[in-house]
Amino acid sequence: MAGMRQIFHDITVPTRGKGLYGFTPQVRDWVQASGIRQGLLTLYIRHTSASLLIQENCDRTVQTDLERFLSRLVPEGDLIYEHTLEGADDMPAHVRAALTQTHLAIPVAGGGPLLGTWQGIYVFEHRRAVQARTVVLHLLGE
Repeated sequence: MAGMRQIFHDITVPTRGKGLYGFTPQVRDWVQASGIRQGLLTLYIRHTSASLLIQENCDRTVQTDLERFLSRLVPEGDLIYEHTLEGADDMPAHVRAALTQTHLAIPVAGGGPLLGTWQGIYVFEHRRAVQARTVVLHLLGE
């Protein structure tokens, strides 16, 4: 039996405004290359105005519907916001990130993440401007 190992890796996900940006292939490739056959993969986004989601990866309308729903739920320009230093989309982006997730935990078996058939891993960008989002991957296993 092999001993327990842990490794880290960063993935940069470029974004071009609000929406979901998939990076499942990069995650899958890195896990497979790690040599760890079973364990737990944790993903963590190092930002306060973007989040992580596991979501539908087949029908793109799911992703656009999620964006439209959150835009209605957390609108820009609401007078309730005091924090507007970085623009009208700044505080709504923080609220959206608070309502979603900054980390994910995915089991690993057979040398790959155990995602369902229609599941993909996404950065959910909450800002309008172009960004480069950093996601930290931590794999623990054997």
